Amino acid sequence: MTQPSEPITYAGAGVDVEAGDRAVELMKASVARAQRPEVIGGLGGFAGMFDASALRGMQRPVLATSTDGVGTKVAIAQAMDVHDTIGIDLVGMVVDDIVVCGAEPLFMTDYIACGKVVPERIAAVVSGIARGCELAGVALVGGETAEHPGLLGEGEYDVAGAATGVVEYDDVLGPQRVREGDAVIALASSGLHSNGYSLVRRVVAAAGWGWDRRVDELGRTLGEEALEPTRVYARMLLDLIRTPDLDVHALSHVTGGGLAANLARVLPTGALATVDRATWTPPAVFGLVQQLGSVPQQDLERTLNMGVGFVVVLPGDQADLAVRRSVELGVPAWVLGEVQADTGATGGDVVRGAKGVDGGAVRVTGSHA
Repeated sequence: MTQPSEPITYAGAGVDVEAGDRAVELMKASVARAQRPEVIGGLGGFAGMFDASALRGMQRPVLATSTDGVGTKVAIAQAMDVHDTIGIDLVGMVVDDIVVCGAEPLFMTDYIACGKVVPERIAAVVSGIARGCELAGVALVGGETAEHPGLLGEGEYDVAGAATGVVEYDDVLGPQRVREGDAVIALASSGLHSNGYSLVRRVVAAAGWGWDRRVDELGRTLGEEALEPTRVYARMLLDLIRTPDLDVHALSHVTGGGLAANLARVLPTGALATVDRATWTPPAVFGLVQQLGSVPQQDLERTLNMGVGFVVVLPGDQADLAVRRSVELGVPAWVLGEVQADTGATGGDVVRGAKGVDGGAVRVTGSHA
């Protein structure tokens, strides 16, 4: 057996434990702002703890959980050397899936894998996660940073997170509540959010554009537009659900797969939601991606959110109130369409079920204003 001429240490293998400790110190202030009174203990424990005694007052508490990442949007953050917003995207992608069933997200944990721990960079990522948790009213109870030299480059990292929420069984939202005649309400996205970046990056690379290129129709650089944080809807949606005179039946988070596929997931079999493109104009970035890459309309719509980040389904006579309340809560909204009986409509603009869900159907009609 041949031995090395010099002792091999963990640091020599590329893992800097002291840098990890410095990163934790730098992130403490951010994490302290992302708390709830139910949190027990502080940063640095083996497990985050959350006092669940309040659940004893519920008749039949149902826990809801979700996990996600932000996809290849991290590559743009790394290219731009801007790391304090990607965490907001992570929180939005995780907690907003939980609120779809009507659950209140309670706490979240994160995981960051990197090629080299740069304390300031890790702290910036965590500051974004903490900010997202503040926006959602969620406690950040723990996390992990792992250094993977040889697997990731020194400037590379990826992020993931998981969250848990709770809802009373009788208050669970979903297809079982949706009825013929329900209105479909759109809630505006803040931009691309965190889906479809493999397409966006391919289009930008093929065009030979840099992320620092200023684009007049965007009013800023391409990179600034691409890094616009995902809108975090959880808190406003809970307020919307709890608004007197509103009876929300279903919610849909418009992520990978686009508007039609994600809406179909929360409709019952035998229901058809017809949505009209003429009810809104997608933000300029979507048209830019389409034109720059000659992307077919159908491919664009099943990849990007096209300006609709969330959908609310509720009785038709409550549509106007829902739109007004959403605007009051800070999110532009409009009536997108309605739910009807599915009589077997066909065509390229009809989607039935999606992502393994044997749900309803969605027909997209018209052209954007």
